[in-house]
Amino acid sequence: MSYFTVFKMRLRMELQYRGAMIGGILCQMFFGLILIALYRALYEGKPQSIPIENIATYVWLQQAFFRMMLASDNELVDKIRSGDIAYDLCRPVNMYGFYYARIMAQKLMGSLMRAVPMLAMAALLPKGWRIELPASLLGFLVFIPALGLGLLCVCALENITVAFTMKTLDPRGMQGLLNLLMLTLSGNVLPLNLFPESWQKVITLFPYAQLLDAPIRLYTGEYRPIEALRIYGIQGFWVVVLIALGVSMWNANRKRMIVQGG
Repeated sequence: MSYFTVFKMRLRMELQYRGAMIGGILCQMFFGLILIALYRALYEGKPQSIPIENIATYVWLQQAFFRMMLASDNELVDKIRSGDIAYDLCRPVNMYGFYYARIMAQKLMGSLMRAVPMLAMAALLPKGWRIELPASLLGFLVFIPALGLGLLCVCALENITVAFTMKTLDPRGMQGLLNLLMLTLSGNVLPLNLFPESWQKVITLFPYAQLLDAPIRLYTGEYRPIEALRIYGIQGFWVVVLIALGVSMWNANRKRMIVQGG
C-alpha cells in the first residue's frame, strides 16, 4: 500500500509540469518530422521492403514515448551525491521498490501527457507523414500490455543506472553509456526493422528492444497478434532478470554505503 501511495503522489507531482509538457511536445514533433523527412529521402533513393507508412508510424510512436525512456529521478541522484539518501534508508519500506514506484509514475505520466496530444496532431498530417491506425483491433489490444511490460523493463534499467551512481557518485558517465545503448538498440535512432535481417535476430532479443520496438511492431502488424505471447514471454523474462539484478546491486550498495560523517 505504501508503494501505491508513493506512485500516486509522484503522478500528481508530474501533472504540475505543464510547461515542460508543451516544450516536450514541440521538440518531439520537430524531431519526428525531421526523421520522417530523412527516411522519405532514403526511400526515394532506395525503396525498402517496409512501407514508408509503417516507418512514419514507428517514428511517431517512438517520439511520443520518448519521455518513457529518458526520464530520470534527479531528486534521487541529488540525494546520493549529497548523502541525504541516508534519511530514506530509515523508511520502513524496501528502497528499491520505493524508488521503482516513483520512477514508474514519473515515466508513465510524463509519457501520457505528451503522447496523447502529440499522436492526435501526428494523425492529422498527410499520408506518408502521419501515424497510421493499428493494423487491426486485435493488434492494438495486444500492443497495450506489451507497452506496459516495456515500461517495467525501462524502470528496471533506470534503477540499475542509479545503482551505478551509488558507486561512482557521478551519473553522467554510466547514464550516458546506457542511454546511448537504449536509444540505439530500442529503435529510436534508427528503426530496428531497417537493420539487416541477421542483425535483427539478435538485437530483438536484447532488453532494449522490448521497451518500444516490440510493442510498435505489434501495433503495425509486423508481429502478428498470435505472436503476442512470445513477445510477452521475452519481455517478462527481461523484467524478472533486470529487477533481480537491480535489487542485488542496491542491496550490495546499501551494505557498503558510507555517508559523510561516518
